[in-house]
Amino acid sequence: MNAPPSDPASLAASDPVPDAHWISAFLEAQAAEAGAARNTLLGYGRDLIDFQGWLAHRKSGFASASRDTVESYLISCEAEGLSKSTRARRLSSIRQLYRFAYEEGWRADNPAIRISGPGKDRRLPKTLSLGEVEALLAAARDLGRGPAEKLRATALMELLYATGMRVSELVGLPVNACRGDPRMLMINGKGNKDRMVPLSPPARQALTDWLACRDAAEEEARLKRRQPPSKFLFPGSGVEGHLTRQHFHGMLKDMAVAAGISPAAVTPHVLRHAFATHLLEGGADLRAIQTLLGHADLSTTEIYTHVLDARLKELVLTHHPLARDA
Repeated sequence: MNAPPSDPASLAASDPVPDAHWISAFLEAQAAEAGAARNTLLGYGRDLIDFQGWLAHRKSGFASASRDTVESYLISCEAEGLSKSTRARRLSSIRQLYRFAYEEGWRADNPAIRISGPGKDRRLPKTLSLGEVEALLAAARDLGRGPAEKLRATALMELLYATGMRVSELVGLPVNACRGDPRMLMINGKGNKDRMVPLSPPARQALTDWLACRDAAEEEARLKRRQPPSKFLFPGSGVEGHLTRQHFHGMLKDMAVAAGISPAAVTPHVLRHAFATHLLEGGADLRAIQTLLGHADLSTTEIYTHVLDARLKELVLTHHPLARDA
């Protein structure tokens, strides 16, 4: 086998591949071989299209870009005011693209592999107190124009807080995974990996009540409109066939207003953080929380220890007599 030419430009010249095909082929490979989730693919696509446009403006392309070119692009991203985390993500996307291109024989090197990223901003996740979560759960029971919408809102909130699911995992739950009053739910998460999470008694009851209501509505639709039953726990009329993340996000804002909490402070991800933080405060170990959240790396879960440290520090400074005197 002949060794690939050392000059990436000569390799590209011998077998030119359009930049648009680089992106589409890379995304197809990530979906088929790496099992990348839809949101991950969308993120890759946005990052690489931005880099492609920047290169095209300078009459360059993926095949001819050098390490200096990639570094110049990252400097321009910083000049635009993009955060460290965004720049780090874009560099990661570019690295992944060039690794794929090398494996495909489109490049003889990876010009981004030795570039040091800016690192990510290590910010403590926003969370909610137990009282605030209880207020949101109470508000969910009265959210909607009728009994069906109230049962759906209650089931969504109880399941989200009981399991710490990502919002995409929640709205895309298959109904077959929820039959038979389960004590555990099988969740298909990032990278197409399955994990088991236990259900609390309130979540199980909310699930049972919603299933009865949902199934009755599905049967009525089948008889009246010959509409096939939905495979999702939370059916929707959109292209995906289930309740959208955007719709649920709007529901959460309405719950926050009803609960007397700033809508800006409440998102599905904040409730995921609340789930993890409250477990840690209750004595759960990090490994268990890592498993429940579906984190591939324990270091991702360790940020919650900083949340707990911050709360303990605040407790001491607020209640210790010497700290109060100072």
